[in-house]
Amino acid sequence: MWRVTALTLFPEMFPGPLGESLAGKALKEGVWALEAVDIRRFAKDRHGTVDDAPFGGGAGMVMKPDILSDAIAAVALPEVPKLLMSPRGKPFSQAYARELARGPGVILVCGRFEGIDERVIEAQALEEVSVGDFVLSGGEIAAMAVMDSCVRLLPGVMGAARSGDEESFEDGLLEYPHYTRPASWTGPDGIERRVPEILVSGHHGKVAEWRTKQRQEITRARRPDLWARRTAKRDEEK
Repeated sequence: MWRVTALTLFPEMFPGPLGESLAGKALKEGVWALEAVDIRRFAKDRHGTVDDAPFGGGAGMVMKPDILSDAIAAVALPEVPKLLMSPRGKPFSQAYARELARGPGVILVCGRFEGIDERVIEAQALEEVSVGDFVLSGGEIAAMAVMDSCVRLLPGVMGAARSGDEESFEDGLLEYPHYTRPASWTGPDGIERRVPEILVSGHHGKVAEWRTKQRQEITRARRPDLWARRTAKRDEEK
């Protein structure tokens, strides 16, 4: 069973949306397990204090090193990665999600306030991970994003075994456009839009070619960074 431990000041936020749909069904069936651990349980005073003012001054508060480190130590296992949700961390990727999903699970540390004491990151060998170039109120939503991206890759979670093979980022390309019935649809702007003829042709080989071309064109136009990385990788392989 794939196990997630989320260290948080707001354990009631979990499982949140992960309790619904495919992830929720898999959670109920025991495909994966989730434990939300309240960091405040490790506070050392009767007020449950978990933060203090930063040395050197400045706005906000910082999570205390002794309390947070004790919380991490209480759940840490040698073979389980310990990730800190952080806007300064390395970008989380589909490839990393696959790597985590192949392992036993993950420990996710959800920071709050201005952040956590730097010494905890060093002492507990936390890996800082970012889900995007933006700032959230805390690490919980970022942690849920990491969980969801991993859980859907676990065996038996997605309905079709190949349903994720051509999704965005799987091979360095974004996903192709999708269409369904009706084949002709008039939107609120009064314009009739039809499904591309190739998709209703029944010619599976040409459909595959069209989808590959669409993925390439969309990636090149919308994510030139991904396209450049893919091109460089192909050049190296040659």
